[in-house]
Amino acid sequence: MAKRQASEPLDELAGIASPASKKSRTAELETPPDENGASALTSTPLRETTTAEADEDDGSDFDDEAAPVASAPWRQANPTEGYDDLYLDTIDRHVLDFDFEKLCSVSLSNINVYACLVCGKYFQGRGPKSHAYFHALDQDHHVFINLETQKVYVLPEGYEVKSKSLDDIKYVSDPRYTKAEVMSLDRPPSQTASPTKSWTLSGKQYTPGLVGMNNIKENDYLNVIVQALSHVPPLRNYFLLEDFSKTLELVKRTSILFRKIWNPRAFKAHVSPHELLQEIALRSNKRFTLTSQSDPVEFLSWFLNNLHLGLGGSRTKPASSMIQRTFQGKLKVESQAITARADATDRLRFEEAAEVKVDVVRFLLLTLDLPAAPLFQDELEKNIIPQVPLHTILSKYDGRSAQEHHAQRKRYRLLHPLPPYLILHVKRFSQNKFVSERNPTIVTFDARNLDVSPYVEPNPAEWPPSEPIWYDLVANVVHEAVRTREDVADSGDERKTWKAQVRDRATDEWVSCQDLFVEKVQSELLYLGETYLQIWERRTTPRANGKS
Repeated sequence: MAKRQASEPLDELAGIASPASKKSRTAELETPPDENGASALTSTPLRETTTAEADEDDGSDFDDEAAPVASAPWRQANPTEGYDDLYLDTIDRHVLDFDFEKLCSVSLSNINVYACLVCGKYFQGRGPKSHAYFHALDQDHHVFINLETQKVYVLPEGYEVKSKSLDDIKYVSDPRYTKAEVMSLDRPPSQTASPTKSWTLSGKQYTPGLVGMNNIKENDYLNVIVQALSHVPPLRNYFLLEDFSKTLELVKRTSILFRKIWNPRAFKAHVSPHELLQEIALRSNKRFTLTSQSDPVEFLSWFLNNLHLGLGGSRTKPASSMIQRTFQGKLKVESQAITARADATDRLRFEEAAEVKVDVVRFLLLTLDLPAAPLFQDELEKNIIPQVPLHTILSKYDGRSAQEHHAQRKRYRLLHPLPPYLILHVKRFSQNKFVSERNPTIVTFDARNLDVSPYVEPNPAEWPPSEPIWYDLVANVVHEAVRTREDVADSGDERKTWKAQVRDRATDEWVSCQDLFVEKVQSELLYLGETYLQIWERRTTPRANGKS
């Protein structure tokens, strides 16, 4: 292909100089800013260009050095006079959700994260090269809140907004309580000045502390544990009032979730444990995640021990943290080796001549064993679910009943002082090399007046032997089995679901919390479910020495 010929002979252009270079327009922006931080150029409004003018503009004025050009706004320390509430009308409270992990939606960084109050997304930084700055220019969203300091800024100008109309957003992002507010949480409505009912943005009524929790996929095992622990008053008050900004992230996120559960000015009637779940998955090496079901008792044991260490507790010194001061007790364990005897009629009967080893161990929860479920139907050819009273399975700790463990007889008895809160675990699941089995036996109990004195070693210095030791139920975790294949009933696999039944101390009513569903339940019907975990509160009664 032949080359295209030049329009003019090159010989005729030999003496002509090159065109003058175009100067940079940044010199125009060097005008010092005024007292409000805005330059002279930015303070003059630009004339809007109509469609006809844009069509006529062929770029001929590009070489005109005197033509004004739009520039990025100067960074301001304060809003322009008379524009203190600029952009605040663009805030949408219905899309704000501060329960998710504080990570930038672009860089996934957790450092210096801001939330856009217009769309609810998280971005890092607010400088001229930050993701939040670019989001403000690209989407025309201008109001951001720092999730760590709770300060609100307008971008791209960069000044802080100190309007009191934003206090509700700051409170929802990081609720804080006074001691007087915490002490009034459990008072009846007639004894408190503030109302016990609250309303969401959509006008839905809810009770602080009795809110639903989002089940992201399979994390209801965590939801029921958090619901139960958030209704233990000493632990709840500790996490609501103390400052955990300098502690481990696990303790900090637990405190934030507890404060959001009891928030009386929430935008929504539910909370999400996503932020706490991400930290738990990280610290447990993905043993407990939001995508796979786990055992609530295994999680509770791990959770309490890690909270104990995160609060500065000792591995050897007892009562060194709020966790141990609330739940830890002492247990006497008697062990005796089982010997082969021809006349032995009962392997679980302690022999007087044999040596008995006595140990004192500390516990955070007590395990109760259910009797074996019947293998055959009853005489009416109906598979009746067996029932057992709670006192019957508590007899494991009476100091007389023995059990066999690894060729040893063992018997147990509680010791004084008893913990303020007693956690009982009803062992329903057993697993061998081939199959995992569930015991559907129903445990009957009364929600009040559980006397544990028959299971405690007498100690007149701590408690009069003739005085009962009363415990009242605080929370009850129930297991429910759901079939995943309903078409084949005999071979259908069962899926585990959990719900927590907690007592509203202000009204003395019971509420069932299962994921986002919260409903009242009669206290007489609590035992009808498959009880798996219980938390009992010790009733305050006078001691023998006159102290309470």
